[in-house]
Amino acid sequence: MTAGVNCGVRRGEAGFLVVRSAPAVPAAAVLLLHGGRSEGLEPPPLVNLPALRMRPFATAVARALTRRDVLVAEVRYRHRGWNGARSDAARDAEAALERLWERTGKIPVVLIGHSMGGRAALRAARDPMVRGVVALAPWCPSGEPVEHLAGRRIYLLHDEADRTTFARESWEFVRMARTAGAEAVGIPMPTGGHAMLRGASRWHRRAAELTAALLPRG
Repeated sequence: MTAGVNCGVRRGEAGFLVVRSAPAVPAAAVLLLHGGRSEGLEPPPLVNLPALRMRPFATAVARALTRRDVLVAEVRYRHRGWNGARSDAARDAEAALERLWERTGKIPVVLIGHSMGGRAALRAARDPMVRGVVALAPWCPSGEPVEHLAGRRIYLLHDEADRTTFARESWEFVRMARTAGAEAVGIPMPTGGHAMLRGASRWHRRAAELTAALLPRG
């Protein structure tokens, strides 16, 4: 197994990956995408709280998939913000998928994203090798595209007390995605708010269980 490996990509380049665990020959992969800001062209800081928030999710997923040949990696962005029509985080998520496949060949992938990272993961799920998305307190503003999610399995987890992003927008996204042909499920979380701190272990466990169910066995 490897840990904390730069996947051959320089910092500041689209699709920067930090590999948290990897078998010699991965049969599938999980990419985690952290949150950010609506606007911000500066790069995320080296010590970045939204990225640190995803570390326990990476650990929980790796543990849940111990007996399966799955690579687990975190995505880094060039810019701290989504930045309107630039959709920078989504572009970097797509670039990260390409970087991954340069390393592994085309293997199935599950995307786990929090907040802005959830929005980016749902956008990047247009690639047919993406088996599904686990979106944590995602940012799903009205008008987000859903047609590309036909045939995908997506799970949106949200605490209805969240006041940074809004569960009602997640549930509406689920409804629209179902209309477009996705297998979409909204999962209310009883605690956690936006940062998923209270009851954090429940969030970690649920995300790991859903991810394991999305990936092929054997």
